Amino acid sequence: MILAATTDESLARMSDVLIYSSMAVYTLAFFAHIAEWVLGSRSKVGRTAAALTQGAPAPAVTVRTKKAGTTAVLDRPEVVTRSAAGARDVPDGPGAAGGTVKGDLYGRVAVSLTALAFLVEAAGVVSRALAVQRAPWGNMYEFSTTFSTVAVGVYLGFLLAGKNVRWIGLPLVTTVLLDLGMATTWLKTPSDQLVPALDSYWLWIHVSTAIFCGAVFYLGAVATLLYLFRDSYENKLATGGNPGAFARSVMERLPSAASLDKFSYRVNAAVFPLWTFTIIAGAIWAGDAWGRYWGWDAKEVWSFITWVGYAAYLHARATAGWKGRKAAYIALVAFACFLFNYYGVNIFVTSKHSYAGV
Repeated sequence: MILAATTDESLARMSDVLIYSSMAVYTLAFFAHIAEWVLGSRSKVGRTAAALTQGAPAPAVTVRTKKAGTTAVLDRPEVVTRSAAGARDVPDGPGAAGGTVKGDLYGRVAVSLTALAFLVEAAGVVSRALAVQRAPWGNMYEFSTTFSTVAVGVYLGFLLAGKNVRWIGLPLVTTVLLDLGMATTWLKTPSDQLVPALDSYWLWIHVSTAIFCGAVFYLGAVATLLYLFRDSYENKLATGGNPGAFARSVMERLPSAASLDKFSYRVNAAVFPLWTFTIIAGAIWAGDAWGRYWGWDAKEVWSFITWVGYAAYLHARATAGWKGRKAAYIALVAFACFLFNYYGVNIFVTSKHSYAGV
């Protein structure tokens, strides 16, 4: 018994060391992402592509046919991304690296450091689980460290799938550092066993899906926020405006407003059914733990409000006159509801789900 307690304490200390170590690596990744944005600049290829798409005639493509060895001149097809009706056909920017070799080098270093920090943080979460011998989601400290781990994991998963999402790296790493900073200073809680109501296999099902949904909603919210900035930038250019040098340096490297809008819509739409399942699983768990499936507890209410918010966003995307910026505002309000459900209810509201006092 004494040996087991000593082992658990050692694992808990190891978990803390790994979490702090991941913060150090995330900090290095943060500076590498900054270097990617600062030292990268738009390449000649990027400027040429923008000029071609903005009105210059596209160069022709010469194709040699198999019949009699003749040649034919074909027009180069335009690659177009669309979101709302009436959206501008604007090319994606070259990315945070600006299309330069130096910028791309720092970007690769940033992604590599982010991946290393993810592995270290994931090891810290696993060590915490081994120390407490349960799912590491029994309090806000454990929930926060797991949430940031999953968010980074989803981001790296998109990169491994070949998706052009490296532009999320800087806001993601910044948010992760803020999240871990809050977790290790204000939310730090010694490892302990669960209260009886939480000691259930539904903890693995309900909370894991909630964490995953939150991570994907976060990526969608970042894309939505950047869409609003990029859309305003494109509007200014379309009306003859002259944005400042800083706005051009940042905005011209991002994907087009249409691409950002499409990305945010796809990730939110893809995870919305899983958020629905999260609420249903929570209701089933509440029936087992408290003898009622729904009691209008604060966490239950705000989970439902979040569901309504994202349902309204998806409906707005399919409604004429509500696509684009109006739908984006609804998506940000829905994510704000999720954040309040995540922090506000757990910390400041007294309910069956709250972790007040952490």
